[in-house]
Amino acid sequence: MSGVGYESTEQGPGERGAPEETPAGALGVAALELKPALEAVLMVVDEPATEEHLSRVLQRPRRAVALALRELSDDYTRQGRGFDLRLVAGGWRFFSRAAYADAVESFVLDGQQARLTQAALETLAVVAYRQPVSRSRVSAVRGVNCDGVMRTLLQRGLVEEAGTEPETGAILYRTTNYFLERMGLRGLDELPELAPFLPEADAVEGDSPEGIPSFDVDDSGDSQTDH
Repeated sequence: MSGVGYESTEQGPGERGAPEETPAGALGVAALELKPALEAVLMVVDEPATEEHLSRVLQRPRRAVALALRELSDDYTRQGRGFDLRLVAGGWRFFSRAAYADAVESFVLDGQQARLTQAALETLAVVAYRQPVSRSRVSAVRGVNCDGVMRTLLQRGLVEEAGTEPETGAILYRTTNYFLERMGLRGLDELPELAPFLPEADAVEGDSPEGIPSFDVDDSGDSQTDH
């Protein structure tokens, strides 16, 4: 009988040790203080994190997570912190407080030349007003090949792919939310009317024999290469 009891005692630690096979940190997450844990996670997110996702990751009830997030946001506002915690696009994310935008801009632009080239600005304008639009259509409007410029705009996050053209299979492009943010627009409907900025026909003909391509370029127009 004593042998049986001894074996039972030896098995107990083994059974208790089984949870150690759980992924590292999984058991510790639920024991963390909720608000600091939320702050740590939100510091590394690339896009707004939903309450449901945060609840699952931190192993807490969604209601508790939602309450903690709102309390953190209120605390930051009451304390006058330079950052803010906002609920945007269905999720939570840290933002610099608007009152300190000048300080952020000064830091970001200090010693840097972040301006787009004239060619990039022209290409971006075509995409903004004609989206979704293919590279060949953009090239036709500008009168030069725009492949290199489009790659730059893609890398900077100002434009993105938006499916393909049914007739040709060409990739279509559109502006991004980052474009709206940089332009200070709430939506594309706030883009300024284009007509007031277009030169008079006489001025165009006088400046160049070829004139300037219209935004209403014929769909069958072929793109030209840079000179």
